[in-house]
Amino acid sequence: MRHIVVIGAGQAGSSCVAKLRNGGFDGKITLIGAETQPPYQRPPLSKAYLLGEMALERLYLRPESFYAEQGIDLRLGERVEAIDTDARQIAVNGEKLSYDDLVLTTGSVPFHLPEVIGGTLDGVHVVRGLVDVDAMAPRFVAGARVLIVGGGYIGLEAASVAAKLGLNVTLVEMAPRILQRVAAPETSDFFRDLHRSHGVDLREGIGLERLTGDGAVSKAVLTDGTTLDVDFVIVGVGIAPATTLAEAAGIDLDNGIAVDRYGRTSAPNIWAAGDCTSFPYGDTRIRLESVPNAIEQAEVVAENLMGVEKEYHAKPWFWSDQYDVKLQIAGLNTGYDKVVTRGAAPGPVSFWYYNGDRLLAVDAANDPRGYMVGKRLIESGKSPAPEVVSDVESDLKALLKA
Repeated sequence: MRHIVVIGAGQAGSSCVAKLRNGGFDGKITLIGAETQPPYQRPPLSKAYLLGEMALERLYLRPESFYAEQGIDLRLGERVEAIDTDARQIAVNGEKLSYDDLVLTTGSVPFHLPEVIGGTLDGVHVVRGLVDVDAMAPRFVAGARVLIVGGGYIGLEAASVAAKLGLNVTLVEMAPRILQRVAAPETSDFFRDLHRSHGVDLREGIGLERLTGDGAVSKAVLTDGTTLDVDFVIVGVGIAPATTLAEAAGIDLDNGIAVDRYGRTSAPNIWAAGDCTSFPYGDTRIRLESVPNAIEQAEVVAENLMGVEKEYHAKPWFWSDQYDVKLQIAGLNTGYDKVVTRGAAPGPVSFWYYNGDRLLAVDAANDPRGYMVGKRLIESGKSPAPEVVSDVESDLKALLKA
């Protein structure tokens, strides 16, 4: 009986095995996860779950019973130590497990602060998995002093939850502005104003020099010489693809595990999907850190494991929830040279990225219509004139028919 082993029980891994069974694959499936919980959603961890608005069971992507009912051997709390590409075996928990095809859905890992600047003190947290959020949740009490390091979406989402719960929040971003790596100044301006209006002490162009404390963090020294009293710290300075296993097995890497348009790696009978991969996109390669990519790429891999030979064509979209604002992002803004604004806060507002006359991406804040139309325009290769987009009196839906 053909045996497919999937390493990584997150969104991509769960999507892959479900697609295999739904597609009629009747062989043996093993899904291995390092965490002790069944596959769960990560985005709500730093929002609804941390706020206490979502129970643990609602995080689960599928009921735990699903895997047994579908004949999927779900092995939790187990770490794969090595892959033998010649023997088609993996080493896990001291045993050798053979596979016919192997899928790597190992995801990504957060960057930690180095020990030399206090990164290992008690009270210093990252936001990635359930264990991380459960560890910090008891510290979210009104009046507590939290320092958030990093002004990307993870840091900003954590700041919004802390502020809503009445904590005293300071956020530092070493770059000149928040979201500098991923968004235009217009989007940064919008979220800076939003956070400051909720009492967040947001400091840009200022980094963390070191954390101090007797076993537990109690003070933070910033790069401008300021010293802050803190009760705990949240570090949101980015993530890296989890490629250790693949690299040790000699699988090609390129900003992640390099796969072709079908999800194949450089090693025979080994595939990969999700945050851990980079893949062809137009005339370049990209790596996407998003739930939609994890699901869609993993499902394409599952289809190809069943002989479909289907190429994966990513349609990038993302979202972020902060306070009462839902940001929806369509497309990739890489290479933009102009940004057009439609609307204004506190009403619906969206920022449209262009390269010359070509529409690349849209950031839509509480503007679901702008997001929906922008996404469809980008996917169909249509680029409306910027002056039409910026005119709030213009009918966006009509642009789809142009």
